[in-house]
Amino acid sequence: MGDDIAAALAAPLTALSLVPVEATVTTAGTRRVLRVLVDRDVSRLDPSDSSSAVPPLSLDDVADATRVVGDSLDRLELMGERPYTLEVSSPGVGRRLTGYAALRRNVGRLVTLTVEDQAAVTGRILSVTPDEVTVETPATRKQPASRESVPLARVRSGAVQVEFSRPDGSAEPSDEEP
Repeated sequence: MGDDIAAALAAPLTALSLVPVEATVTTAGTRRVLRVLVDRDVSRLDPSDSSSAVPPLSLDDVADATRVVGDSLDRLELMGERPYTLEVSSPGVGRRLTGYAALRRNVGRLVTLTVEDQAAVTGRILSVTPDEVTVETPATRKQPASRESVPLARVRSGAVQVEFSRPDGSAEPSDEEP
């Protein structure tokens, strides 16, 4: 049911430059809870641009998405007559990164990548193309910083490493716009 709902919400969310990442329906007593995760649509990015940062969703973006999702659910009657609670949010920093779109949205962030037949790679994503992801591993006392390109097909998953301050002195991007 969740995949059908996500597919039905794709078109209405396109107007906001968002995509449904996942939709799940769970039962909580007599009520149902529909959780919809939305994120930026990276398919609209210039194909030659593999390294620009994609801004995180703001609270206003999520509020707009909630209105569009709610209106679409009512209009399409996807949830039937039984009551339900709607929760719309971004995937969050703790969600596993899999595939081109998830990695592309995290350019500039420090991540740990699980790579097939290789030790995990921790570094800042510099660029992501449909074929590879390039990360810069930080310098240590024994080794200088280095760049490594990993074929995207070999990346099993990734995880964002939360930074409270970056080496350039900037703070981690917040979910709120100033």
